[in-house]
Amino acid sequence: MKNHGLATVAEFLGDWVLYRNLQPCEARLPRLEQIRSQLSLPNNQIPRKSEREYAQIVVQFLKHAYHLEELGGKIERLIFVGDTRLLDGAAFMNLCAAGEWPGIAFIGAETRQPAEVQLIAAGASQTIYQTNRWASLPDFDQFCRAQGLPVEQGAAVVIDLDKTTLGARGRNDKVIDQARVQAVQETVAHLLGSAFDLAAFRAAYLPLNQPEFHPFTSDNQDYLAYVCLILGFGLYSLEELTADIRSQRLTSFEQFILQVEERRSELSPELAKIHTEIYRCVQAGDPTPFKSFRRREYLTTMQRFGCLSEDEPVERYLEQEIVITHEVRKMALEWRERGALLFGLSDKPDEAALPTPELTAQGYLPLHHTPTHAIGEI
Repeated sequence: MKNHGLATVAEFLGDWVLYRNLQPCEARLPRLEQIRSQLSLPNNQIPRKSEREYAQIVVQFLKHAYHLEELGGKIERLIFVGDTRLLDGAAFMNLCAAGEWPGIAFIGAETRQPAEVQLIAAGASQTIYQTNRWASLPDFDQFCRAQGLPVEQGAAVVIDLDKTTLGARGRNDKVIDQARVQAVQETVAHLLGSAFDLAAFRAAYLPLNQPEFHPFTSDNQDYLAYVCLILGFGLYSLEELTADIRSQRLTSFEQFILQVEERRSELSPELAKIHTEIYRCVQAGDPTPFKSFRRREYLTTMQRFGCLSEDEPVERYLEQEIVITHEVRKMALEWRERGALLFGLSDKPDEAALPTPELTAQGYLPLHHTPTHAIGEI
């Protein structure tokens, strides 16, 4: 493993990036509202990555981007680079279906096991190339060519940012998680003040963040942070909450926040204000309703970008920095040189990826423009 120096995601993606709110960073692209109108999709909902409506929207952005880049011809095939078989695999299949394209997806997650590749036929003209080595990307590139889907002019390459381009799964992903947990903890501590109990917070956050409770939290960190806040205040006990979830007396976060709304008078004035803001966002269909938590997550994430000097051991970068996966960077630069369209997707909320105007004035940059070290085997 080698340190390849400081770099940015924008070096190879530019502003061809969509964060969770699906408002493109590239100013030349149409706004989400225009795309939704063209597709006759609901105005008050932002679909999630695994949903078909998400793919329909992204396909329109890809077609616009390909035209703006003046790459010649049209998109004929889709190449996807991600880190999770379930979520990214579903997004890949939906994109191929919405664009009516053949495609191949690279799904990487580093392990200590011997290197292996599993080929999964995901459709009539779609294949998933699943491997436990990020360094397998050049082999994947050759595989695409052998399958008649070369990554060059006519190809749209969709690259996942979270735990793929940044914080590679199995190699560097824990640092991303650490930044998020720190943001949840600091947000709850700030709002509860002297009433904050660190041990009680951890006793609630850790189990509720497990798959058992994902049907309740929708695996949404905004929801989980809010639940920890309400538990920390003492409106509910952890034992009472988990018992209600396991008995299915409580089946969704929406049901929970409605119950809190009915007991709003029991909250402190400051907590009631935060609750009202979050409740209104949830009612409006906003997938990231806890704005103050996400803005804090932006800061805790930026603290882990490029924070170490140039002469540190590689292991220290992987343990303390959110680094760029050099294998992804190297192949992306090569693919762009060949004439492929590169486009980045992130499920990170805009509030956790883009600075506020006040922070911009202080010199903060969007996540994909912020330098950090590029680490990789090749």
